[in-house]
Amino acid sequence: MLGNKARIVRYMLVGMASGLLFGIMDALINVNPIAERLYEFNVPIRRTSVDVIAGVVIDLAYGFILMAVFLVLYRSLPGRADLVKGVSFALLVWFLRVVMSAASQWIMLNMPATTLLYGLLTGLGEMLVLGILYGATLRSSA
Repeated sequence: MLGNKARIVRYMLVGMASGLLFGIMDALINVNPIAERLYEFNVPIRRTSVDVIAGVVIDLAYGFILMAVFLVLYRSLPGRADLVKGVSFALLVWFLRVVMSAASQWIMLNMPATTLLYGLLTGLGEMLVLGILYGATLRSSA
């Protein structure tokens, strides 16, 4: 069992890594030739520049928040193995964050189906990476 100081250090490191991964994956997912083509439909309303500092702060906050939610839900997540719990968490967050958003966008926006599918698939990948990170690194802490 980890001591309190070691646990806090682990949480800080995993939260930071999670937030940084979030930011890196978001950049790779949204700024590539495929994404540029898929998101051409929203050029008239899209920002011409991005506030990088705000984006980093938000991604770091998301990393810490998702880690905290994983820790709170840990015992309730399906599976006995830590990685299975991480994947279960990833699928739950993917549904609540990505699938529900895609469904809303499909209803409200004139958005190409390929763009929605791209968002669903890349969002699944992103959530799986984070869920596996949490399952692999927080297993003895929960």
